[in-house]
Amino acid sequence: IGGALSSALAADGHDVVHLVRRAPSAPHERQWDPQAQDLPAEVLAGVDAVVHLAGAGIGDQRWTPEYKALVHSSRVDSTDLIARSIAAGHGPTRLVTASGIGVYGDRGDEVLTEDSAEADSFVAGLVRDWEGATAPAVAAGVPVAHARTGIVLSTKGGALAPMLRMGRLGLGGPLGSGRQWMPWVTLTDVVRGYTRLVEDPALVGPFN
Repeated sequence: IGGALSSALAADGHDVVHLVRRAPSAPHERQWDPQAQDLPAEVLAGVDAVVHLAGAGIGDQRWTPEYKALVHSSRVDSTDLIARSIAAGHGPTRLVTASGIGVYGDRGDEVLTEDSAEADSFVAGLVRDWEGATAPAVAAGVPVAHARTGIVLSTKGGALAPMLRMGRLGLGGPLGSGRQWMPWVTLTDVVRGYTRLVEDPALVGPFN
């Protein structure tokens, strides 16, 4: 999502800065260390909006207790760091964070909106804490939006790549009854959604 969004924003005339964990190797890169809770004030200087997408892959490994803790901390701690920095007046006037539709759980055919109740699950609790970590920025009056995405599908990678690989191996047959819900969205639409949220600070709160 980050690469596609960066390209789209740049094409729209925005100057895009990348936050990286290593030493910067290009003029558009600035370094931070979310694990060490290190975000120098100058990193966000002159920035109008932050789009926060960082976090350990939720489907990359088995959900051992250790990996679940990493999935949680990599999202919540880094979001809290950015929100506190923004609240301290170190930069942007807009924060857009990644989030997930997993907050609703498995609800079958029920129509779900941003106002629907949360589920009682690991992912729902993760989303609650993840979005809640923006509280310092919200309290400081900064407009914050949460992009609750489903499974993002793109031929460039992500969830679709292993599905295509299984199909090409002849192993892509039906799974289960076929009545299971899989809320997916294309990368193109996700990028358009993020762009809208970045450019319109009047949009605050969660968006599916």
